[in-house]
Amino acid sequence: MAAPEQEALTSTHVGKKKKPPKRYWQETQKEDDDANPDQEKTSEVNSETPKEVSNKQHDNRRKRSRKKTDKKFVSGKEDPFPGEAPIPEEQLQKFQRGQKFNKLNSLKAKTKSIIRQSEAASDLAQKEAARYDLLLPEDPGFLEGDEGEDTCTVAQEDIAEAVDITSGAKYFNLHLTQFGPYRIDYSRNGRWLHTEAMFAVAQKKWLYIYDSKGVELHCIKKFNDVLRMQFLPYHFLLATASATGFLQYLDVSVGREVAAICTKLGRLDVMAQNPYNAIIHLGHPNGIVSLWSPNQKEPLVKMLCHRGAVRSLAVDKTGTYMVTSGLDRRLAVYDIRAFKPLYKYYLPAGASCLSLSQRGLLSAATGDVVQVYRDVWGGGRITKPYMAHRVRGSVWGVGFCPFEDVLGIGHGEGFTSMIVPGAGEANFDALEVNPYRSLKQRQEWEVKGLLEKVQPDLIGLDPGMLGKLDQATFEQKHKERVEALGYDPLAHEKFKPRFKKRGRSAAGAVEKRKKKVAHEDQRDVIRQTVAERMEKEKERKESAKQQAEQGGKAALDRFRK
Repeated sequence: MAAPEQEALTSTHVGKKKKPPKRYWQETQKEDDDANPDQEKTSEVNSETPKEVSNKQHDNRRKRSRKKTDKKFVSGKEDPFPGEAPIPEEQLQKFQRGQKFNKLNSLKAKTKSIIRQSEAASDLAQKEAARYDLLLPEDPGFLEGDEGEDTCTVAQEDIAEAVDITSGAKYFNLHLTQFGPYRIDYSRNGRWLHTEAMFAVAQKKWLYIYDSKGVELHCIKKFNDVLRMQFLPYHFLLATASATGFLQYLDVSVGREVAAICTKLGRLDVMAQNPYNAIIHLGHPNGIVSLWSPNQKEPLVKMLCHRGAVRSLAVDKTGTYMVTSGLDRRLAVYDIRAFKPLYKYYLPAGASCLSLSQRGLLSAATGDVVQVYRDVWGGGRITKPYMAHRVRGSVWGVGFCPFEDVLGIGHGEGFTSMIVPGAGEANFDALEVNPYRSLKQRQEWEVKGLLEKVQPDLIGLDPGMLGKLDQATFEQKHKERVEALGYDPLAHEKFKPRFKKRGRSAAGAVEKRKKKVAHEDQRDVIRQTVAERMEKEKERKESAKQQAEQGGKAALDRFRK
């Protein structure tokens, strides 16, 4: 009976568990092990020997990252280019924002850490922007003619037929003969003729604000005889120039007048803004271009640009160059950083209207002809225009559409949209200005803009001065402190008590010794100042006594003490 029981114990009704099928990585690993049997031995020997540990944490991290990159991939191949791709230095300079703070030794530890963290974040943003700049989908281009062909002779009809349907539809004419002449203005995103929520119109007497449907919202009678207007988007300020010579600023977020400046330079019919620092440029009949800020009643800079009156001016988006035209038929290109002219050109009839595109193209209107120039300040002196177009009436206003190769022309017979290849920026920042934003995105941007509104007090020639230390104010405060204390606390090094044993270098004892030395120094300074004061008083009395002995008494000497 024992034999069948043993068989029953050894045999069971539960079958053996099957092994799972081998995966592809296990097979490749086995092949590598069979191919390199010596590698296992070396790894075992290396594991037995102790490794040297570095004291610095970043060294350990680098070693770990190297070990990870040294591992083989599933395919068995190694990465020939491990790590991140290098970024060209020119690409990094394109996205550089300011310079690093060099004088960190004179700051406190907490301030040092804050500055280093901000600089590290700025460097990371610069590298990421330079790296992702290669992924931008669009490339800018210009109109290139055949050999011996001049691009300014190409007609707009030929360009509209050669391009795609969407781009060709951007060339059109609006015949508006009932009213006029017409001036034009594009919004920052290039989708509307002004902001889609509301727009300002300067009529013959007062300033009016309308909504997108043309309903009058406000009539501002404090702004009268307005000739030119500029809107500062980051400050929510509407700057107006009047025929009476007043430059006024209106805060459209609260409906309050921020500043009213009497320029004392006559009629103001030439106006432009610097997008870099929100400074207003005004042209005057005596050939002067003045730069204004709402914080000062006097102009920041005065430049004599022309021998006659200034007819028009424009400033590029970087705030580096300014182009002016005058009654002397001169077209001048100025470097605002040095306030010096770069080039001066002579036009047979002068330019009545100027406008600069996002990529540096200059449009100049002369009578009923609009000419577009390329490489105004970067490629030397220009000899011929890039493009030209003739409209029906005399031109009263020109303006490039942002992010589009379109130039808007307002003239006496209506409005003309002209195709200018290479005028607009090919790529846009959707978080800053989005041409395709929805109604909800526009509302969110408006709320964000109001929360981050820049105050008018911060408008100045150099916006980088806001993050710097005002040395004059620091020296003035230090001088006032010295006068109040009677001595200079920073004149000599602070007293450092030496270490003593038996508990005599405790915190309380050290502080007591410091105070004692400080009081003694203060007493010495007070004694010295008192002695100097007594010596001066003694000298004054002696000089008065000598004068009394030398001359007789005057009639008013009896009133002297």
